[in-house]
Amino acid sequence: MKKNLILLLWTVLLFIGCSKDDDNTFSPPEDLAAQDFMWKASNYWYFWQDDVPNLADDRFASDEEYTAFLESDADAGDFFDNQLRFTEDRFTFYSPDYEEFTRILSGITKNNGLNFGLILLEGDLLVGYVRYVIPDSDAASKQIFRGNYFTEVDGQRLDTNNYIDLLFGENDTYTLSMADYVNDEFTPNGLEVMLTKEENFQENPVYITNTLDVNGTKIGYIFYRRFTDGFEDELNAAFGQLQAQGITELVLDLRYNPGGRVSSAVALASMIYGTNTNELFVKQRWNPKRQAGFSTSSLEENFINQIEGGEAINSLGLSRIYVLTTERSASASELLINGLDPYMDVIQVGTTTTGKNEFSLTMVDDPGNNFPYTYDPARESFINPNNSWAIQLLCGRYENSVGFSDFTSGLVPEIELEEDILNLGALGDINEPLLARAIEDITGVSGKRDFTVRMPARAFADSYTFDPLSDVMIGGVPSGIEQK
Repeated sequence: MKKNLILLLWTVLLFIGCSKDDDNTFSPPEDLAAQDFMWKASNYWYFWQDDVPNLADDRFASDEEYTAFLESDADAGDFFDNQLRFTEDRFTFYSPDYEEFTRILSGITKNNGLNFGLILLEGDLLVGYVRYVIPDSDAASKQIFRGNYFTEVDGQRLDTNNYIDLLFGENDTYTLSMADYVNDEFTPNGLEVMLTKEENFQENPVYITNTLDVNGTKIGYIFYRRFTDGFEDELNAAFGQLQAQGITELVLDLRYNPGGRVSSAVALASMIYGTNTNELFVKQRWNPKRQAGFSTSSLEENFINQIEGGEAINSLGLSRIYVLTTERSASASELLINGLDPYMDVIQVGTTTTGKNEFSLTMVDDPGNNFPYTYDPARESFINPNNSWAIQLLCGRYENSVGFSDFTSGLVPEIELEEDILNLGALGDINEPLLARAIEDITGVSGKRDFTVRMPARAFADSYTFDPLSDVMIGGVPSGIEQK
């Protein structure tokens, strides 16, 4: 079956070209290599290939017409945005440096460990608030914590005109001037914190694992930062810990989780719900041209009973889960919620999620790959030396087992509660507002807790603003086909 599917895939490829004569061997001038790569990859894989006239198989009557089209934008990024991007595509992104790009996609970044949001005050002034500090980072060694505020960077008052240069510029080291909230104002308190970004920093996304005993009910809590490949062992160990401690309820904190690997989402879903490999978790839907080349079974992702490497899944077998979300919960976070929904009671607490229901593939200029243009680190020597661009291209949607995928406006919580920057609380603490609200619903005990929000955490910008992983879910080729 695999051989037949591969043959079918290549048969389809042979009839895709950029000219009237379907001559896929045509190569434009070297200075147009990036545009040529983007068109051919998008013509083959783009989810909306059918909806973009410029990507039609018969769009060009000759090689000369195709070359003139590629010359329409000298910058490859502008070319994609102006000529190829579908109007509903909010999340495809690209980079002129595939090596740096793929490192970032693996969760390896230059990072000081500070995750923050910026709130717009009157006029153009901004104030920063700390969401959390990554363990074992530079920030973790400094006196800066969740709920702290800062108003200046390197002695300059933060505003809408300078925050990009000050916080996201080329300066690897900067100094924050901290502040307190006094008499309805953010007032400098004289404390300064110097932070330095560390090269090749990689964080463990399993940030906090706690068991809370609340009035005799054992409640597990996991703060999961990102669906990063290579950390399933740590995630499975966290669930083994909760399993050993006899938890009967689970609160999964995805409030700042922008997504990541689908395989990690499948593993996490199996740890939460169950390991019946005959039960469908999600299924892939590609563009019509690609969909026709795959068998139904190859597009399905079932629950699993072991993680990569063979270790058995530590599954809690729950019938209910509470998930904490914000507008920064995206992609694989939303896939997890949507995929579990047909099987168990999934109760969201927080605010509406991002609304990214598409998956993507990393594309590089390697048309000779078994799956043309998809990135394979073992084939880096085959990447076109005249084109170092990479593109994270939206290639399809994931539907749950009942076929639902329509959440482009986000998944709406059953229990709505915004974060309050004046009362963020400590992550994993029973008094942190979002967790406290979930606990209240779990126990059925409505205490005297006041959940009034004085200053909603509606960020003007945040740590993710210039993070290429933001809102990205890295998909994969159908599991029924072997990628070499």
